[in-house]
Amino acid sequence: MRLIESVPNFSEGRDAAVVDAIVAAMLGVPGVYLLDREMDADHHRSVISLAGEPEKVAEAVVRGVGVAAARIDLRKHQGAHPRLGAADVVPFVPLQGVTLEECVALAEWAGAEIWRRFQVPVYLYEAAAKRPERRNLEAVRKGQFEGVREQVKTDPDRQPDFGPPLEQAGLHPSAGATIVGARKFLIAYNINLDTADLEVARRIAKIIRASSGGMPAVKAMGVMLAHPPRAQVSMNLTDFETTSIATVWRAVSAEAAKLGAKAVESELIGLVPQKALESAAAELLQLTVFDTERVVENRVATVMAAAAAPVSLAAGLAPFLTALASEEPAPGGGSAAAAAGAMAAALGQMVARLALKKARKANPEAPTPWEELGEEMTKMSAELARATDEDSAAFLAIRDAWRLPKTTAEEQAARSATIQAATVRAAEVPLGVAVRCRRLMDRLREVRGQAPPAMASDLTTALALAQAGFRGACDNVRINVETLPEGAPLRQRLQADLERLQAV
Repeated sequence: MRLIESVPNFSEGRDAAVVDAIVAAMLGVPGVYLLDREMDADHHRSVISLAGEPEKVAEAVVRGVGVAAARIDLRKHQGAHPRLGAADVVPFVPLQGVTLEECVALAEWAGAEIWRRFQVPVYLYEAAAKRPERRNLEAVRKGQFEGVREQVKTDPDRQPDFGPPLEQAGLHPSAGATIVGARKFLIAYNINLDTADLEVARRIAKIIRASSGGMPAVKAMGVMLAHPPRAQVSMNLTDFETTSIATVWRAVSAEAAKLGAKAVESELIGLVPQKALESAAAELLQLTVFDTERVVENRVATVMAAAAAPVSLAAGLAPFLTALASEEPAPGGGSAAAAAGAMAAALGQMVARLALKKARKANPEAPTPWEELGEEMTKMSAELARATDEDSAAFLAIRDAWRLPKTTAEEQAARSATIQAATVRAAEVPLGVAVRCRRLMDRLREVRGQAPPAMASDLTTALALAQAGFRGACDNVRINVETLPEGAPLRQRLQADLERLQAV
């Protein structure tokens, strides 16, 4: 399945009827599922979490923006949370079988549609940003609705990515502008203090946020809640594996104590990955060795899945091997290269787990490379497994693009642009496989001499698979790049990337 999440934020947290209408419009698209819905009267904001197939979720969000533009008037809106639009922020997040780059394309489509259908200007942010200074949401929203609506009239740098021409510059009179983008999973996390002094929360936010030299992947601001009156450190954690929830809690607690306050409770807005909570628990409990299989629900799921799985590995591989052996061109060598890399990483993951267990048993305090290696192998195995489907999808996209009509000049131009975009994608997917396989080769060689002798054959096999994946993926990139026009910037960039990778 190809799945994405979208978490649109709407500037309405007090009128449930308005939020009901927005949600109903979005769920009117078949195949879109509501994961979570939260309203906050103090922030005067609602956060809706949706999931489904990429194109369906994008259409649903666009419809939700239309209802918000019709029902929410920012000229009458006051809340603790900064906002630029009635539909304030719309991020697209890859979940399964979808890349961040594909989410960028969705963001661009949604932005164009929001402007075309509702005349609400759109700014692109994060991975979809067209300008480096617009990657950060705070930079785009600086000045909020009241400030930006004046700035766009005279400042070309504040013009939206989708909107009226400069001579007619302006925001939507009541709905402002919407900020649309693509990003990785983000955790919205707030900590409430036992003080009504807003300055305390603001000082803590400044100390801990990355933009002020604090903790990486942390965005923070101080806000005032009304019921009851208390200061809050409101945060977005953009990479919980870099800075965990537990680390943030301890840092805010420590800084609050210095200022004579106390962190009394925290809250999650929207959804959170299970891994984030498991790692926070392990960190706060100071567990010396922690594996997700120590969680009984995880272990039960693993055992039951294994019991329900086919006894024969050959039977499990049969559908992929049959498809690979067929006369159809996809899946082909690109998918096989990705599968080889995925198996190499899975073997590396197994070696890391067994070696870590043995090392901890011998000396729990001794430094070991195995925990870090295991996490890296797990991530790469999942990414390379997804690439087996992505490679086939990229090839099929080229085939479908060639079948597009080319009767008129406009159709010919659109067809050519689609073919070029699909061809670039067909080169970028194996390039990503090659990058990961190259990294696999390097990491497996690094630890080869440190692994227990009994695991030597596992590492030898893993290294051979990674090498096969690397070589096959590089050839795949080269073949696809050669179909691009000679001298085209995209062709030159991809060739340069390939040459650098092979020269390492």
